[in-house]
Amino acid sequence: MIPITLKQRTDVFANVEKAVPKKIFAPAFDAAKWATLVEANRQRILDADSLEAFEGEVQKLITELKISHMAFFHRSFLKIPPNYSIGATFQAYGTGGNSKWMFQDVHEGGPAYLSNMRPGDLLLDVEGVPVAPPDIPTFRMGGFSNVTIERLTGERVPLPLGIPRPKSKWHPIVRPKLVSWFRPEPGVAVLKATGFPGQVGIDVAREIDTAISNLHDCPRLIVDLRGNPGGGAGGLRLMSYFTLGKLPVGYSLSKERVAKGYKREDLPRFDKIPSRKISLIPLLFRFALGDKSILMVTEGLGPQPFHGRIVLLVNQHTASAGETITGFAKENKLASIVGTKTAGQVLGGTGFKMGHGFVLRLPVVSFRTWGGNSLEGTGTVPDHPVDLSREALRDGRDNQLEEAIRVVKEL
Repeated sequence: MIPITLKQRTDVFANVEKAVPKKIFAPAFDAAKWATLVEANRQRILDADSLEAFEGEVQKLITELKISHMAFFHRSFLKIPPNYSIGATFQAYGTGGNSKWMFQDVHEGGPAYLSNMRPGDLLLDVEGVPVAPPDIPTFRMGGFSNVTIERLTGERVPLPLGIPRPKSKWHPIVRPKLVSWFRPEPGVAVLKATGFPGQVGIDVAREIDTAISNLHDCPRLIVDLRGNPGGGAGGLRLMSYFTLGKLPVGYSLSKERVAKGYKREDLPRFDKIPSRKISLIPLLFRFALGDKSILMVTEGLGPQPFHGRIVLLVNQHTASAGETITGFAKENKLASIVGTKTAGQVLGGTGFKMGHGFVLRLPVVSFRTWGGNSLEGTGTVPDHPVDLSREALRDGRDNQLEEAIRVVKEL
């Protein structure tokens, strides 16, 4: 346990208390509720005399707001949820006191995948401490965690889980393989995107281009966004392949823009991901250094053989930019949606220094579809609901993908 003095705790918590109502921009934020929560939890938080305990208690407080893109962490003490830290997600399996966390999405190239964990495995403990729903497991970044899993065969296996420290202290995410593709049947292609890193997304856009180029002759396309936590604007390239010409996607708004008033048609327009990083300089001055309100429009990439025969495969861990794609496709009837309802976490966040090495991440930008819908807190309901089945996985089958293939073949 790393000690932290009462003065340090008091200073940091005072900064958090002030920063939340001043900086946050989220439709669900209630300043009166925040003030009540602060007072109800103040003493418990200030009594947490280790860095680990203090971080955990403040995180519990902000979690009570039930607003996405909020986090509190120390830059040298990163303990992050699994979709960001190990490239995997979980769903509850079983009922009552017998429920366990089942690995759901295990992205290729991520720490969980490299440690030989697979969908359907059950997580039993982390560092000897049992973990079970509803407590979401978190993992220390930078080093190894010893975990015990139960295979689909029933075998219990201890495994070392190596988790590298991320390059960015402000947005601590370990990225698995971003884009992959395969053909499960003749005439059907699957493109899987696990995230959209970077504000502009040049690298992931190139990978999407490569995938589409390799699948250019496929008349049916399944886009697998399961477990995709989102990111930056790279998802625009994917949406641009869904439609022939330029089509409004939606618009983001800052607190300052809303206070001044706006017309959505007059917002700064982002309708092209540049091909070279030198082109980022004017975009930096246009968007990143100023007001972050923008209008997003597809790039106009022309006809594709799979137009009219697209399925999106999503689940409760599809969030942020992944949900922007899902909402756009559903609103414009560009794809059928298969899986489970998406996360309902469609805000833009940034980090603020709170002193003594602590960072508070807050949502500062909201998003609406061109039709005026806010996906925050609601998510997108699939046209064809289907849960991932451990029993199917035990037979070597992905029943959600099977349903996606059935649906796309009927289009």
